[in-house]
Amino acid sequence: MNSSSLAIDVTGLRKAYGDKLVLDGIDLKVAEGTIFSLLGPNGAGKTTAVQILSTLITADAGEIRVAGHDLHRDPEAVRAAIGVTGQFSAVDGLLTGEENLIMMADLHHLGRREARRRAAELLERFDLVEPGRKLAMTYSGGMKRRLDLAMTLVGNPRIIFLDEPTTGLDPRSRHSMWQLVRELVAGGVTVLLTTQYLEEADELADRIAVLDHGTLVAQGTPAELKRLAPGGHIRLRFTAPEEFAAAAQALPSASRDDESLVLQVPNDGSVQSLRAVLARIDDARIEVDELTVHTPDLDDVFFAVTGQPATTDDEKVTSR
Repeated sequence: MNSSSLAIDVTGLRKAYGDKLVLDGIDLKVAEGTIFSLLGPNGAGKTTAVQILSTLITADAGEIRVAGHDLHRDPEAVRAAIGVTGQFSAVDGLLTGEENLIMMADLHHLGRREARRRAAELLERFDLVEPGRKLAMTYSGGMKRRLDLAMTLVGNPRIIFLDEPTTGLDPRSRHSMWQLVRELVAGGVTVLLTTQYLEEADELADRIAVLDHGTLVAQGTPAELKRLAPGGHIRLRFTAPEEFAAAAQALPSASRDDESLVLQVPNDGSVQSLRAVLARIDDARIEVDELTVHTPDLDDVFFAVTGQPATTDDEKVTSR
């Protein structure tokens, strides 16, 4: 991948707290205009990585470039290019939605007129025009998260770090947030996402990195990662016993269910593997009544690469 097209380029990132090694020389390459998801079990180092990349804490070692800037030499330039939406809302409940946005505009040194224009634009974009006149403490969880994301966008960041953006939201609000994230990326923004929902990473991410005990244990597209987990197969169902018997002979690796006339052929989910099975069926002139491809989901991947099921609790790493 060309380094000039990378929004985030990390090599050998290390961080320890005392004798506890939190990040053990990880490499990350995030292409511009994509969604990159960081997954890992409790204590894997996800939040620490985000805190370092967003200049909140310093790394012990590693080369880090964010938005084309060296993070160690020019942290101010990095801060000017990024936005951060933390796991816990930064919304001030004693201010209205509009006032929260104007406050953020003041922090970005926008003029009074520009601040009001930007606030109005974001309230419209996030469907918060009417609620924007009310105190944020009256907002639902989904509305607060939308306002929180809107506040992150006041400075027009090129890169956004989203830490657990939909934790605690109901399914409708979660899907609403997903749509907003997709729209941001369609507009050219790069998103680095941490999430406790594997479904969320599968739904949104172009690429996923799995962290375990501070080490990257897997990285790739959702489809590529699913091929790492066992259990993928092609299911063939027949109505004619003679066709079933012929297919079982042509596909000796398949497990068979003689009662329901079903064969399950191990498959890694790749197009090449599927083509190979179809070619054998076609060569043997076998009629298949139903064919379905079953691929492992990210829960299976999580277990395969970390040895434990996906956790529902985010890591608890204290910045020092």
